[in-house]
Amino acid sequence: MSKTKLSFKEIIQRISRQRISKPDLVIGIARGGITLAAIIAYKLKSDLKIIKIKYRDRYNNPKYKTPKINLSLKDIDTRVRKVLVVDDVSVTGQTLNLAKTILKTKVKDITTLVLKGKADKVLFPEVKGCIDVDWR
Repeated sequence: MSKTKLSFKEIIQRISRQRISKPDLVIGIARGGITLAAIIAYKLKSDLKIIKIKYRDRYNNPKYKTPKINLSLKDIDTRVRKVLVVDDVSVTGQTLNLAKTILKTKVKDITTLVLKGKADKVLFPEVKGCIDVDWR
């Protein structure tokens, strides 16, 4: 299966064209969303937090029936009102939906962003297959 190659330059260009209002906190989903979340948090001058949500194995097959998360809401500052949750890819939306469900008990304004897939904001909506990201 061929993968669509995405360069660092292309990703930065798409981020720059995307209308993203400044959140109080950017949450990156480890591992795939870490670099993208860090870039966006830096660009928006927002705080950054990384969380782990385990769902797929290294071959991209579901490993669990439902995603597992390591997010404690006590780690989220009470002044946080607006959150941007970032991951690289969202195939089914389950990972982002889990993060949103947990965060909704504390934060009312939650937006999701991915390179491709299912989210509120998608940087490469035209890409339907797998991606190969070159962060250099």
